[in-house]
Amino acid sequence: MTRPFTAAAILLAVMALPTLGDAQTAPVSADAPIAYSSDDVEYVGGTLTLIGRAELIQGQNRLRADRLAGFSQTGDSRMEATGNVYFVTPDQTIRGDRAIYTTGNDTIVVTGDVILTQGQNVATGSRLTYNTRTESARLEGGSNGRVQGVFYPDSTGN
Repeated sequence: MTRPFTAAAILLAVMALPTLGDAQTAPVSADAPIAYSSDDVEYVGGTLTLIGRAELIQGQNRLRADRLAGFSQTGDSRMEATGNVYFVTPDQTIRGDRAIYTTGNDTIVVTGDVILTQGQNVATGSRLTYNTRTESARLEGGSNGRVQGVFYPDSTGN
């Protein structure tokens, strides 16, 4: 393995995906290897960029986009995903136009036409801020200035 690819592999290992997802899957995912694929890869100035059908998978969590760029600054790593962004866990799917994940605060911010699904439940807006450690989320209004959604109550009575 050449030096740039070794640096790139280390950079990926430090990146966000280990803690992305809900608390039930985080311990399993955090210990799992990180697999990545794309049509092209660039490594320039400490930034690894996956271009074209870019995908990171760790455990049961998947981050997919047209372009994924990751870099580390003073111990804080950041991953930027652009174009057809999907973040998928066993329980949720988040879709948007752009996402930024920062390891320092365990937060992913998804913007654009955001769609959050969990089972049959769907919520839409223009900006979703989700903390992967605390599982707290904030969804802000979409093109009409409002958050919209459909919630299906549990039919079993639980």
